Amino acid sequence: MKQFTLEILITEKQAGQKKLTPPASLTAYLLDSISVAPDRLRPAVVICPGGGYGRLSDREGEPVAAQFLSMGCHVFILRYSTAPDCFPYPQMELASAMSHIRSHALEWQIDPGKIIVAGFSAGGHLACSLGAYWNQEFLYGPLNSDPESIRPNGMILSYPVITSGPGCHAGSFQNLLGEKAGDESLRRLVSLEHQAGIHTPKTFLWHTSTDNSVPVKNSLLLADALTSHGVNIEMHIYPTGCHGLSLATREVSGEDGQYIEPQCQNWISLAKTWLECF
Repeated sequence: MKQFTLEILITEKQAGQKKLTPPASLTAYLLDSISVAPDRLRPAVVICPGGGYGRLSDREGEPVAAQFLSMGCHVFILRYSTAPDCFPYPQMELASAMSHIRSHALEWQIDPGKIIVAGFSAGGHLACSLGAYWNQEFLYGPLNSDPESIRPNGMILSYPVITSGPGCHAGSFQNLLGEKAGDESLRRLVSLEHQAGIHTPKTFLWHTSTDNSVPVKNSLLLADALTSHGVNIEMHIYPTGCHGLSLATREVSGEDGQYIEPQCQNWISLAKTWLECF
């Protein structure tokens, strides 16, 4: 397996505001080809960890990457900008990362029709942002890119932040929008149930009913928006489980066992089946 990290640099001119934190980075984990199928093109999964746009959760990075690698996928982890850097820095960083991956697809033996974004919590908002905005000029224009080069082929969203309306995770939108958090037109733009459409890629979505940080309403609003536009979705709502479960296993839990939730652990195997039927 090859592993390397690339810097994702979005300029002040592109984002329309000064950069206040270090550049984003993209860590690649590329599986070696095997002798019986040396030319096989593999799916790629781009992981966006959560953290409320204020930090990045390591529990939703490498442990999850290891699972997708075991499925035969190439994996990338995007460590995107968080507060005090604001919208659209993270969105442009993900779009730039997607364009870079797609431009190297054949070199890295990636199937260009199976590049998936996977996000957790606020990282789910970021992943879904790309699925919602990939064809909007404000995103691809400043990057001197074209819409198809940044378009994800699918999304895997784990307890995502979606709405900026009732039921929102207020901290995520405060961090994402900063001083403009009260701008109603901007809040609507980043409220993704209003941005989903027929252009949004097929989606795998899961949440828990007892999530008290990012209410399950977020996923339900997105599911309703996607199905109303005829977008193919698979959704799983688990009856119990706190926010931020990641894999819901001991691997991602501390000594208190807070994040161990056996009935939620099968989401990753369900996502594997979803990918295999892609």
